[in-house]
Amino acid sequence: MRRNMMKRLVEWRKTYGHKPLLVYGARQTGKTYLLNEFAKTEFANDYVRVDLERDGRARQVFEQDLEPRILIRRLSQISGTRIDPDHTLLFLDEIQASNRALASLKYFQEDMPQLSVVAAGSLLGVAVNQQGFTAPVGKVQTLTLRPMNFAEFVDALGEGALVEEIRESYRSGEAFYLHDEMLSRFWQYLLVGGMPEAVAEYVRSGSFDAVRVVQMDIADLYSADMAKYASPVETARIRDTWNSIPAQLAKENHKFQYKLVHSGGRASVYAPAISWLLSAGLVERCVRVSSGRLPLAMHEDAAAFKVYMGDTGLLSARSELRQDMVMDAGRRRWVDLGGIVENYVAQHICANGVPLRYWTSGATAEVDFVMQMDDGIAGVPVEVKSSDNTRSRSLSVYRGKYEPGEALRLSTKNFGSDNGIRSVPLYAAFCIGE
Repeated sequence: MRRNMMKRLVEWRKTYGHKPLLVYGARQTGKTYLLNEFAKTEFANDYVRVDLERDGRARQVFEQDLEPRILIRRLSQISGTRIDPDHTLLFLDEIQASNRALASLKYFQEDMPQLSVVAAGSLLGVAVNQQGFTAPVGKVQTLTLRPMNFAEFVDALGEGALVEEIRESYRSGEAFYLHDEMLSRFWQYLLVGGMPEAVAEYVRSGSFDAVRVVQMDIADLYSADMAKYASPVETARIRDTWNSIPAQLAKENHKFQYKLVHSGGRASVYAPAISWLLSAGLVERCVRVSSGRLPLAMHEDAAAFKVYMGDTGLLSARSELRQDMVMDAGRRRWVDLGGIVENYVAQHICANGVPLRYWTSGATAEVDFVMQMDDGIAGVPVEVKSSDNTRSRSLSVYRGKYEPGEALRLSTKNFGSDNGIRSVPLYAAFCIGE
């Protein structure tokens, strides 16, 4: 399956004097597959992959020495493939298993800059932020691979040609001619999500039940990771926090509340669990801003935030959302999908590198997302609706107070404009902030 990040990998390779590349991302988002494909296509199969989690000999090589010439000689011997600094790609996979290997990136950059080096790790963020590993700041370039977005999902289903046409409708505001068909794909994506294995299963079988088995296996793997990389007490708190997210997003007010994690829960107890989940790439945090005036960062209230799952399909699975609840239009109108749809939009906004923020005015108004764009005098408000009922007092309050250059409303309606508000169908969320 094609991934959008491949373009950025190619750009990295073409950049003169490129630094070693460090790829972050949650487990099972497809880092190893993507980097293997990149190596095969861009380096004509001239690459060496070292799995530092499985290969104890490779870990020992880094423990003994960090001199690049010695490292590539010994790694060549272990792999059985000669590493040519001028032509070979060295791929250090599961680098979170070796702090010394992580440190070696600095020396590759300083002493052997001609060698192309990429590194990835499923819990690399946890190793760096939670376990004291040292990332070579200033000596590496970083990228984060997130779950597949809706555009990649559509492409995997063989309809990739429609993606650019959706982008064109987003730019022009003209109605998309296959609106109903793409809405159907959107509801499918809400159930399947963007974990590559889940998408591959859906492409293969078309069975939501089979997809759910894959999703629960991934959830079990995440749960095991929590136990592997945290103390027993921390593990319990991390799991409780993770398990509370469906309930957090089912409330009318989606602000994260520690008391929903555990009766009497406090930030002093559970805030570290949120930090762990953020480091692992399993969740995204959306911070409240008290004003829509620019710059938005000046108005952030770090104590008030929402927490979304990194993959909407996993949220649907954890919420026990069934196929008939989503794909049957008659039943769907009675199902509470607001939090799950909002999670989907959050997933796509942050995938485009836009910080997640929301706005409230006391207890009287709330706008789901506010984005700081290149132009304009105020943050762009984004309202999310899970149906075609698009009435919104909060959006009117925000516009009246801050007079933003534009306002977006995502819903099941087609592209268009209504009283100065841009109507964007939910399936086009991947266009926001591109």
